[in-house]
Amino acid sequence: MLWEIARSAGARFSAILVRVNRRVSFLAFVLPFAVAALSATRFAAQSPQQPAQKPAPLAGSLPSSQQSPQPAKQPPPAQTPSAQAPASQAPTSPIPPPQNPTTLPPPPPVPTRATLSVVVLDPAHGGTDTGARGSGGLRESEVLLNFSTQVRKALESAGLRVIETRQGNDNPSFDDRAAIVNGQRGAIFISLHISSTGPPRTARVYIFAPPYEFSSTPSAFLPAAGAPNTLLSWDHAQIPFLGLSQHLAELTQAQLSQRFRGSPNTHLSAAVRQLRTIAAPAIAVELSSVSVDDRATLFEMAPRLAEGIARAVTSFRGHYDAALIPYFGGGT
Repeated sequence: MLWEIARSAGARFSAILVRVNRRVSFLAFVLPFAVAALSATRFAAQSPQQPAQKPAPLAGSLPSSQQSPQPAKQPPPAQTPSAQAPASQAPTSPIPPPQNPTTLPPPPPVPTRATLSVVVLDPAHGGTDTGARGSGGLRESEVLLNFSTQVRKALESAGLRVIETRQGNDNPSFDDRAAIVNGQRGAIFISLHISSTGPPRTARVYIFAPPYEFSSTPSAFLPAAGAPNTLLSWDHAQIPFLGLSQHLAELTQAQLSQRFRGSPNTHLSAAVRQLRTIAAPAIAVELSSVSVDDRATLFEMAPRLAEGIARAVTSFRGHYDAALIPYFGGGT
């Protein structure tokens, strides 16, 4: 019984010794490392810190005492909230104009109402076409040059520019004469003639007499009046201007009737070829006649003819300027 108690106690004591032996062995293994680590820590704490060695100066360089002090580097300034604002919120500056801006063409000029400033004076016939011939040898084409010169001077004295279809013994075609006036803006056409019949020292004024279909319903055959550069049949060029031509003829006939007794009081209408293709107010003035016995009687009519035409055109100016003039030519 005691033996069993002693043996049980010895077994317990042996187990205790084994446990103690294990712990002692562990401590014996760890203790040297702990001591070494503690010693190193104490040595590092007790040893003085050595200053960092400066590099040796280069040959020829100044000693540190003579070198200019370098300014201390300043820390970067702190960004303000406005500087940190996104780029989209930054105030926009006006865009500077380009160095070489593109020059735009000027706008086209505004069309102005045409004013009467040009008279195309047409001494009829010329060249091989002598026109009417009198018994005394007078030729219409030659006498008309003298008449045209005097009429031109009277018109120019009234402030008008005068263009003559011929100034010598040449014979422009009907279309050439029409092209002269049709190429002008603010112009009228006056054709001069001398007949071989009729009461001597009288004068008559004609406008173009259109065919029946135009005289009855002219608007059905014409473009809109006042439309610039509108196509118009050459043979119908006078149709849009018949109203203005009639007014000019009335004024001219009134002036000539006062100066030449026996002349009609009203103008006449006839299919005058030279008026048909004129795209402007146009009249024909005919005097009588180349059949006079004394040519001086005919030439005496020239000054009064020039004065009467100039006064009529001056009176017509206001009516022309107030009217809406259709323009079909290409000139100025």
